Amino acid sequence: MQSITSNQNKRVKEWRKMQSKKGRLASGQYLIEGWHIVNEAIKHGKQLKALIVTDATFLTQLSIDEGEVDTYLITPEVAKHISTTETPQGIFAVLETADYHESIPEKLGGSWLMLDNVQDPGNIGTMVRTADAAGMNGIVFGEGTVDIYNPKVVRSMQGSQFHIRLYTGNLNDWLTAFKKHNVPTYGTELNERALSYDEIASTKQFALIMGNEGNGVSKELLDKTDQNLYIPMNGEAESLNVAVATGILIFHFIK
Repeated sequence: MQSITSNQNKRVKEWRKMQSKKGRLASGQYLIEGWHIVNEAIKHGKQLKALIVTDATFLTQLSIDEGEVDTYLITPEVAKHISTTETPQGIFAVLETADYHESIPEKLGGSWLMLDNVQDPGNIGTMVRTADAAGMNGIVFGEGTVDIYNPKVVRSMQGSQFHIRLYTGNLNDWLTAFKKHNVPTYGTELNERALSYDEIASTKQFALIMGNEGNGVSKELLDKTDQNLYIPMNGEAESLNVAVATGILIFHFIK
C-alpha cells in the first residue's frame, strides 16, 4: 500500500482531473466513491484500477485482497480534495470508462430505456435504478444527456450501473436497430395522436424513449417511434417529473 499525504502528488492530481469529462476522456478512467458503490463494483466483478482509502483497516471490510489491486492510503484532506461530496466516506476506486461505450448489439430484444437530452443527474440516477429494479435489458444515453461518468450521475445510480448494461449512442440509430429486430418503440408526448399508456398491453419486449425535463422527447425521434403515449392526470399539475413518469411507464409494461 502506498501512502499519499499531499494534494500535489501526481496520483492525486490525476484523480482530481477525473471529476471533469475532459479528464475522464484523457485518462480513460473515472472515480467512484462511497462504501456502497465500491462494494457493488467489487461484487459484480468490475476490475478496479486502484483502491483508495483513508484508513488501512477499511480493506478488511472489502471482499478483495490487497495484492489484487493497487492500493493507496490517503489523508482526509486528500480525500476531500478528490471527492465531489461534502463529507467523503474515505473510500474511492478507479474504473475504466470503456466498460460502457459499446456498439449496438447484433441481436436486440427485451426491454430498453433511451434517454434523450436528460439533464438532471438525480433524475438519471432514479431512472437507472428503476430500470434495474424492473429487470430491463439496457439503457442508452443519447446525445445531450449528462455523461454516464459524471460524478453526480455515478453517485445517484448507487451501483445499479453494475447490474444493467449502459450504452451511449445516437438514438436515431438505435430506433432503426429496434425496428429491424421488431422491438416496438414508444415515446411520450401530449397531442391527439398519442395514446393513454394504459391502452397499451403489458409486454416484455419494448423500447421507451424519455426526454428532456423541460422540452420532452425531440420531434425527430417522436416521428420515428411506433406509438407515442401520455399519462392521464386527474389533478391540476402541469406535468410529472420525468423519473416518476418513467417508473409509471416501465412498470406498466413489465407486470
